[in-house]
Amino acid sequence: MGSPEPSSAWWVDPAPAATEGLSRSEAEERLARHGPNTLEAHNERPLALQFLERFRNPLVLVLLAASAVSAATGDAANFFIIMALVLLSVTLDFVQEHRANRAAQKLRESVALRATVIREGRQQELPVAQLAPGDVVLLAAGERIPADGRLIEARDFFVNQALLTGESYPVEKRPGELDRGATELQQASNAVFMGSTVVSGSARVCIMATGAATALGEVAHSIQSEPPPTAFEAGMHRFAMLLVRVTLWMVLFVMLVNLVLHRPLLESFLFAVALAVGLTPELLPMVVTVTLSRGALRMAQRRVIVKRLPAIQNLGAMDVLCTDKTGTLTEARISLERCIDPEGRDSQRVLMLAHLNSVFESGLKSPLDEAILAREIDAGPWKKIDEVPFDFERRRVSVLVDRGDARWLVVKGAPDDVIAACSHHEVDGGRSRVPLDDPARQRLRTQCRELERQGLRVLGVSWRDVAPDHPHADVRDESNLVFAGFAAFIDPPKAGAGEALAALSRSGVAVKIVSGDSELVVEHLCQLLHIPVTGVLTGREIAAMDEAALRARVQRTNLFCRVNPTQKNRIILALKARGHVVGYLGDGVNDAPPLRSADVGLTVDSAVDVAREVADMVMLDHDLGVLHAGVLEGRRTFGNVMKYIMMGTSSNFGNMLSMAGAALFLPFLPLLPTQILLNNILYDMSEAAIPLDRVDEQGLRRPGTLDMGFIQRYMWLFGLISSAFDALTFWVLLGVLHADATLFRTGWFMESLITQVLVIFVIRTRDRPWRSRPGAMLTGTSLAVVAVALALPYAPLGRLVHLEPPPTVFLAWLAGMVATYLVLVEIAKRFFYLHLASRRGHRMPVRRARTRQA
Repeated sequence: MGSPEPSSAWWVDPAPAATEGLSRSEAEERLARHGPNTLEAHNERPLALQFLERFRNPLVLVLLAASAVSAATGDAANFFIIMALVLLSVTLDFVQEHRANRAAQKLRESVALRATVIREGRQQELPVAQLAPGDVVLLAAGERIPADGRLIEARDFFVNQALLTGESYPVEKRPGELDRGATELQQASNAVFMGSTVVSGSARVCIMATGAATALGEVAHSIQSEPPPTAFEAGMHRFAMLLVRVTLWMVLFVMLVNLVLHRPLLESFLFAVALAVGLTPELLPMVVTVTLSRGALRMAQRRVIVKRLPAIQNLGAMDVLCTDKTGTLTEARISLERCIDPEGRDSQRVLMLAHLNSVFESGLKSPLDEAILAREIDAGPWKKIDEVPFDFERRRVSVLVDRGDARWLVVKGAPDDVIAACSHHEVDGGRSRVPLDDPARQRLRTQCRELERQGLRVLGVSWRDVAPDHPHADVRDESNLVFAGFAAFIDPPKAGAGEALAALSRSGVAVKIVSGDSELVVEHLCQLLHIPVTGVLTGREIAAMDEAALRARVQRTNLFCRVNPTQKNRIILALKARGHVVGYLGDGVNDAPPLRSADVGLTVDSAVDVAREVADMVMLDHDLGVLHAGVLEGRRTFGNVMKYIMMGTSSNFGNMLSMAGAALFLPFLPLLPTQILLNNILYDMSEAAIPLDRVDEQGLRRPGTLDMGFIQRYMWLFGLISSAFDALTFWVLLGVLHADATLFRTGWFMESLITQVLVIFVIRTRDRPWRSRPGAMLTGTSLAVVAVALALPYAPLGRLVHLEPPPTVFLAWLAGMVATYLVLVEIAKRFFYLHLASRRGHRMPVRRARTRQA
């Protein structure tokens, strides 16, 4: 039943026998031998290895080396404490991130591409990854070719294989034998290759190569690069580099001070390493992953499947959404309203010609084709001979049909392109024809525009006689046509589309309509939905513009009409060049380039394979209301990540700054290395629930991006406030309580941990803290860690890390100091955001003026 092992140029080998497909046992054996049909590495590493990889973190390795030195010098207590804290931190990070990744993977698998496969003589749907050499696959228009294969049967089968060969036009494929010298991909007219897409027709294919063994797999490293980092990923990288610089300078400073003061080298080294750990938000990757995966799960509940987690944040940061109108702004229930001849009369003949074209067309059926076919017309004795499939350059499709006594080429497509190919037009109900001169062309265009002004989508229909022995149709035959008339369709506005657009606008997202339809049709729809039209650009105007001119026009234009796929992509790139975060919603083969170029590509589950493959998210409902909910979820995700970042750049930085300063004048280390590590892990445990926190409505109103200038100003302001209160604590401990080294460390350990944990309730909201209710989990973990901080000096573990019970007077002072600190941070926060708002207000007129000038 199976096929033999193929050679490298297997398309010149003898054709495989027409099989009934593999048996289940054969498929399992071949899948085990060849591996899954994916280009990525498919061997998932064992969990134990994934866990051990966490120890490759440079800071973790330094801590492990320090613990080993402690053990070698006989300090067993230090060794066990450091090891326990490292294990606790790594395990917490691993468990949370692993669970989050598994949940996200299950969501991605739910929208994985599938193929129609024949196994054991039965047709079934299987994930593309489960295909094996020897499988028989059925292909149809709009589908992605899942692996390399040899054609067994084909019917008007055209594919686009530009990804591999660079050929810009669809290529026809037929089963058959080739000369042994036809070893180039372009010569393989009897084979199809992974990564190509079916433009029209249908075929039965025997799979010859899968995964990395395919032609695409051999060159995947050069043509399938990783997508560029999102704005959020780039911002996170800049944030990490900021922390690296601050940490490096602070650690070198502390080491230098301790060496100048002749303190013990090992203790100074451990202190510096612990200081670096304290400055590093080591839970940030976990917080980001868990927050994004939780956002993906919440979006799945709203029927939006996330394929690439960082796209969630980009969806929240999106300020421009480009979308087609069909199915988004309209009901996508297209019906044929009327067919008229060139004299403006209803015409059954035009309907008959349009029906012949649609019924015999083997390409992907458009909603317009389905509306035509809904009118039941008997094709009678007509038989299909050949066809010229649709492409976005010609914007028409032609079929060659035969009735025995006549052979016609019937053409249907965009009115302007069909009229341009005509030399005559019908009159008197099709009983005669006259030359199509310039006045007649202008009358036809005026007639078309009148239909479009009524909101009707229009197709032109034409035909011509060909010789009875005319064997094939090609583009050259599309000339000297006879124009028969127009087919006009209606697609009613979607209920609720206007409200969804208004909601997106209130949330700071501008919607731009990018459509292949006439500007008159789109403007009529905008009028029905009360969408203000700020500017219109047509494909012809875009084609005449260079990139600089297009960038100047896209800002104030919200309708792009009669555009082809290349122009759609140019619009997306122009908007991104203007500094916008751009989303694109599309579901057709022609939407793949803009879906890939957009910051966040969105499609629907009914989209063609190629669109679903390149999109970042798949919407199970073609509804802007659902998309608006996704935008808010993306902003909620970003808000929670920002909370952790602001905590790490204020409290952590302030405490470590105080520690570095204290090392200058104290005759002992302000905190022992184990105390710093314990402080750090307890703080991280309190913040691990940030992904579950609520986000204020104010944080959902506008797109948010990772602003490094904002983060740096925030770090210095609140870090210095934290250090000022640390200095006050030093004075109380040394000047009032006359504390020794152990009591000093105990007091500062408690004060730094409690203030660092409780300040989250102030920092987490721009509003007043008592007006914004935090999540129950965050409240619980934070208060639990505060309780641990208060109880630790009295517990055996506290004595193990050299903490002792403080005097009651210190506890009373600590309570008042913490309250004062939180009040001061709230006051500083209010002034900080007021100053920020005033700065943005001063910049806004300049930005608007530049926009108007452009």
